[in-house]
Amino acid sequence: MKILYAIQGTGNGHISRAREIVPLLQTHGDLDILISGTQADVKLAQEIKYQLHGFSFVFGKRGGVDHFKTWQNMNLLRFKNDMGKIPLNEYNLIINDFEPVTAWACKTQKLASVSLSHQAAFKSKKVPRPKTIDWGKLILSHYAPTTHHVGFHFERYDDYIYTPVIRGEIRALTPTNLGHYTVYLPALSDLYLVKLLQKLPAVKWEIFSKHTQQGYQVGNIVVQPVHNENFNKSLASCEGLFTGGGFEGPAEALFLGKKLLVAPMKFQYEQQCNAYALKQLGIPVIWASNKDWFPILKQFVDTPQSFKFDFPDETANIVAKVVRDFAK
Repeated sequence: MKILYAIQGTGNGHISRAREIVPLLQTHGDLDILISGTQADVKLAQEIKYQLHGFSFVFGKRGGVDHFKTWQNMNLLRFKNDMGKIPLNEYNLIINDFEPVTAWACKTQKLASVSLSHQAAFKSKKVPRPKTIDWGKLILSHYAPTTHHVGFHFERYDDYIYTPVIRGEIRALTPTNLGHYTVYLPALSDLYLVKLLQKLPAVKWEIFSKHTQQGYQVGNIVVQPVHNENFNKSLASCEGLFTGGGFEGPAEALFLGKKLLVAPMKFQYEQQCNAYALKQLGIPVIWASNKDWFPILKQFVDTPQSFKFDFPDETANIVAKVVRDFAK
């Protein structure tokens, strides 16, 4: 059996999930991997058969997407040409994690494809989401269209939705508490974060920033470039995580029993939905409408959290079911 696994390369969550799924797919057949996008800091150990430009959202420094650089990066002619480069008919199963080139190529050629992703969960009306009209809904619905859907979310909101895929390296960690807080907010500059976090000088902060190439320290704040192993070490030993409205990062913190505070990116509908779902579960959220972040941040530091989340390791069974149900 030949399997194509197409992965979105913007952000770290898709690649992180793929690190668990790729070895499992390899047990079911001859696997080729395709990645499009350029913003991930996490890498796969396996060979990448197709590396495409795709559409990448470029993180800004003021809490949202840098729309100008994002549009600069987009190349519709290249996108169309890349759609024709992939011999999709050679594959018995095409699995997609929010990857647009393969998704649209399959749609154009009327081929079946399976969305195995967090975004697939949003096909269900049972998934919590804010009642707002946002152009991001259209992007989420049409960015990477597929014929079948298997989703992941913080809870099993529907019968085709499973709890998060937690990386084996995270499951293997022994959580401790050295008292610091880990910070990962890729859409904010480290300079902005340092200025904010200095208002709590008694707290030790460890910031992982996409916007610096050199580590440095300012008083109680350590800033370093994003590095997978260093981040895992910091997360395992922290008091809590202050992060964006992504999916895998918050899920890993909750799995490890860490306090959590999320600040979803402005104008990013999926992150707004994730934050809304976490809010329903009792997790504090800083919204774009909160002009002063400090009171919420101080309350987060001062207030214990005792939430319990059960994220069982079901990944092997889910992958086996996808192969069994959708391979031709």
